[in-house]
Amino acid sequence: MAERNLYLKPVSPEEASEKYGRILEENGYFTETAERISTYDAAGRIIFSSVYANCCSPLYNSAAMDGIAVTASETEGAREERPLALQKGHYMQVDTGDPVTAPFDAVIMAEDINELEDGSVEIYASVPVWQHVRPVGEDIAAGEMVLPKGHRVRAVDIGALLASGHPEVDVVKRRSVGILPTGTEIVPSGTETKTGDIIDSNTGMVAGLVGEAGGLARRYGIVQDDRKMLRERIAAALRENDLVVVIAGSSAGREDFTASVLGEMGEVVVHGVSVKPGKPVILAVAEGKPVIGLPGYPVSAYLAFRMFVEPLISSRETGEEKTEAVLSKRIVSSLQYREFVRMRAGTVGGRVIASPMQRGAGALMSLVRADGYCIIPQKSEGFEAGETVELHLLRPRSEIEKTLISVGSHDMIMDEIGEILSRKFPGLSLSSAHVGSMAGLLALKRGETTVAPTHLLDGKTGVYNVAVLKELFPEGGVVLVKGVERIQGIMVKKGNPLGINGVESLRGKRYVNRQKGAGTRVLLDYLLKEKGISPKELVGYEREAATHMAVAAAVDRGDVDAGMGIRAAADAMGLDFIEVRPEEYDFALREKDLEDPKVKAFLAVLTGAEFLARLDAMGGYACTKTGTVIRI
Repeated sequence: MAERNLYLKPVSPEEASEKYGRILEENGYFTETAERISTYDAAGRIIFSSVYANCCSPLYNSAAMDGIAVTASETEGAREERPLALQKGHYMQVDTGDPVTAPFDAVIMAEDINELEDGSVEIYASVPVWQHVRPVGEDIAAGEMVLPKGHRVRAVDIGALLASGHPEVDVVKRRSVGILPTGTEIVPSGTETKTGDIIDSNTGMVAGLVGEAGGLARRYGIVQDDRKMLRERIAAALRENDLVVVIAGSSAGREDFTASVLGEMGEVVVHGVSVKPGKPVILAVAEGKPVIGLPGYPVSAYLAFRMFVEPLISSRETGEEKTEAVLSKRIVSSLQYREFVRMRAGTVGGRVIASPMQRGAGALMSLVRADGYCIIPQKSEGFEAGETVELHLLRPRSEIEKTLISVGSHDMIMDEIGEILSRKFPGLSLSSAHVGSMAGLLALKRGETTVAPTHLLDGKTGVYNVAVLKELFPEGGVVLVKGVERIQGIMVKKGNPLGINGVESLRGKRYVNRQKGAGTRVLLDYLLKEKGISPKELVGYEREAATHMAVAAAVDRGDVDAGMGIRAAADAMGLDFIEVRPEEYDFALREKDLEDPKVKAFLAVLTGAEFLARLDAMGGYACTKTGTVIRI
């Protein structure tokens, strides 16, 4: 009688996975390698290392509407009852996307002008600087992070990569999986069959599962029940693949040779798990690579694949979900259209909080970074802050619930913290909305954010952040977690051609400001008042940019002579930097949230060696008090 191949003692799936994973880790299986591919072919692939923009998008100041480009200062005085005529040479016909170049700095829509027979045009209202103009770097600024390490590339991400100057991208090399069907009774589909034959359906199913999991499937021919042939075929598949799956031959039948052959070639770590169906699974290692024997019954093979093979390739993605969310900010909409508004989302106190993102049709990065979108119906003026809306999720609800919300001041370090957080604490992520320090603190007061980055200077004491927190939260219950010390200064073109050496030098210069409530703008106002300088003496004081990198992009392009920001942004854009003063960029949050696991993970990253090393490499930061908690 032929000897039967009896199981080793079955173990639980958890024990089997832990034991197998530990041995594969020792063999270096989980070390990822990169391959460079065309960005056009990157859909579904995993980013190997964080990608930073090589160029700005838009590349130049461009018209956001069809119409005419004008010099804003020449439109002063125009009104409905007394139109102003602009002669040829004082305007330029433009279509959407056309460059807007000096001396022109604004666009008037075609429907708001009247073309006269002599070639001049009449306008009926004065226009502000940069009306209907998309400034360089509005969507993507050179040097900013486009996609973080570990991100799965979607169609919108491909557009962002190309727009930021990446025709090729480094992605995690896909695991190649060799699939070996075994059994003398197995025949290919479409073959003329006889009694005792079994059509091979498992190979196609397993190949499909490999593809769904993000792997590269290689199907091999059917292996007869012959020990020598089986060993040769497994050895050949191991030479060509990262992982080998042997279908059937894993049970206790007289011709089930897989376990004994693998024992000769390497180590059988597990033979049999305590599940039904799916008990006769083999987890082995040969030549330092995983070899998994799946049961021959299709349901057993499917379940065993999900439990043991799929985690060795990659995780699966889920479809779109919907959920209710509370708006953190008012959304105003035209009555004419149904509008889709991209949103960032996370949870605060068990509620999903959604923050609207940039809404321009050309804002590609808003799709890349969006967690979902809400729909504003036609004939609706929009939604108020605090209102509950239906959010269409672009990420699973389970991921949204593990997202830490940060609303407040902008700094490039938030991207770095977010990337480290999601990698060091799988499942967690950071949603960072840049609205300025004061707006972030107000969101914290309303319960619409967990973390509020802030750098607000108290003009009386010269101390950052403490005074404003005491004023906004007289009842207490908040803490200030010290972040980083950074240098604020004036960014100018390389070589500083205008010889700008301080705030006094900004008189009469073209300037780009930050939004109202931003800490950088508060600091500028403080310094202007200290020097007795009127904001009106800065040409463009009312022109606003949402981030330090957007300010740097405007300076680099030559649209302005100067802008205030942080050294890291100037260095990233290759600009000269005139130091003004150090400041403190901190994080305000509710004291009770210090026990939130997401907050604990955030603080662990903030004080961790990897983040501190990145700050050192970026330059312009100091960390003497990072992580210190001050109770207000």
